[in-house]
Amino acid sequence: MNIGLIARIARSLLLARWKQTLVAAIGVTFSITMFIALLSFMSGLNNLLDGLMLNRTAHIRIFNEIKPNIHQPVNYLNEFKGSYNFIRSVKAGSGRQAIYNSGAIMQVLVKDSRVMGVAPKITAPVFFNDGSIDITGIIYGIDVTAESNLFHFGEYVVSCNPLDLKNVSNSIILGEGLAAKLMAGIGDVVQVTTVSQERFPLKVVGFFQSGVQELDKVQSFASIGTTQKILGKPDDYITDIQVKLYDINQAPALAKEYAKLFQADAEDIQTANAQFETGSFVRTLISYLVGITLLIVAGFGIYNILNMMIYEKMDSIAILKATGFSGRDVNRIFMAIALSIGLFGGLMGLLFGFLFSLVIDQIPFITAALPTVKTYPVDYNPLFYFIGSSFSIATTFLAGWAPARKASRVDPVVIIRGK
Repeated sequence: MNIGLIARIARSLLLARWKQTLVAAIGVTFSITMFIALLSFMSGLNNLLDGLMLNRTAHIRIFNEIKPNIHQPVNYLNEFKGSYNFIRSVKAGSGRQAIYNSGAIMQVLVKDSRVMGVAPKITAPVFFNDGSIDITGIIYGIDVTAESNLFHFGEYVVSCNPLDLKNVSNSIILGEGLAAKLMAGIGDVVQVTTVSQERFPLKVVGFFQSGVQELDKVQSFASIGTTQKILGKPDDYITDIQVKLYDINQAPALAKEYAKLFQADAEDIQTANAQFETGSFVRTLISYLVGITLLIVAGFGIYNILNMMIYEKMDSIAILKATGFSGRDVNRIFMAIALSIGLFGGLMGLLFGFLFSLVIDQIPFITAALPTVKTYPVDYNPLFYFIGSSFSIATTFLAGWAPARKASRVDPVVIIRGK
């Protein structure tokens, strides 16, 4: 049968009940619009939250964990050899917190083709002296350039240039919450006391906002050289080596490799942030489920409209079959109707979904915890539009299949005889 003729008949049936056709198309349009807008917003939100944690976290962290020695004296006695010895309240030994031969380790890591970059770090627990009150805090000694290039350090620093930490001698960048506790401003000098009771003055050159309020109440940053002076340690004193990879999925395997190669502890980002990744996965899954549910509901609307159209157009179907149209031709007519509704509704849904995402992207989102975020986050991933269009066509195809099959089986003799 002529495809052009089938298309003209399908168009005539669509226009004959244009209000029902419009309702079905609007249902598909609304479903695709909400699907695109919801996924774009939730994906943007996930990217924002991931950035707060994952962009600031090394893919692999190499360090020395202070832990009890597994080789206890009792195990070396001949009379207890070959037996199981249970020892309670084993205390950690005088282990070395600094990484041994850290310079050579970093040189090996930099030459590794799988490594994007390396950033040394020192973790120094201290007390910030506020009059007679000591406030517990942590100073992270960092290489400002490496930290900014690899972990976006500069994006979270406010009121100063991050390089001031490197250029100004004995300087410090305080977390916003910690600065509020100390009532310290730019240019003020704060006193810190180490665990060995050594006091050291530091000049405040800026503030840091990570977006995690509890962290900003205790953390601060200084250059590696300044931190080594505070602790009274030599120039090669490093407690952490942060490694960023080209492929984050290689982190678990490489962490085991580096731990064995360098005889140190190594923790990968997946292990360190397992709960956080689970939360992102659940939020994305909910977004997809809600969007797909909307499309399925729209599909049921198309199914009901086509069923009603078949009952109302029994005479027309009987005439078509009596004049030589086969059951397959009638099936094609009603499938063309269903796919036309899905295609038109899907295209309009993609357009309105994009426009709705633009509107969300312009809504102000001002919060003191996130100084770099000005509007609600939106992710314009082309994959969402591909999935939305594919689901719109698939849903309308399935919704039209059963009614079209029913129409193709109509017996024109029974219909005409009944009339």
